[in-house]
Amino acid sequence: MTTAGDLRSTVASTDSKVLIAGVPWPTYKLVALAIGFLVLVIVGLATASAAPAVLSGAAAATLVWVVLGAAHSSHG
Repeated sequence: MTTAGDLRSTVASTDSKVLIAGVPWPTYKLVALAIGFLVLVIVGLATASAAPAVLSGAAAATLVWVVLGAAHSSHG
């Protein structure tokens, strides 16, 4: 299994939630936001332009959110 597969199975198999301002968030959503932010920073540094950085970060976060969300709902 690949590293992404390990991450997906780990996040999807657990039903852990993190409280943020009193609201429980599934961990896969926080992982998606962290990956989106990481892509935003990397693309921003590589291109020195905000537009591709924001679009790439949003696309990465959305893709991870949807894929892990589907995996999470299929296991629970």
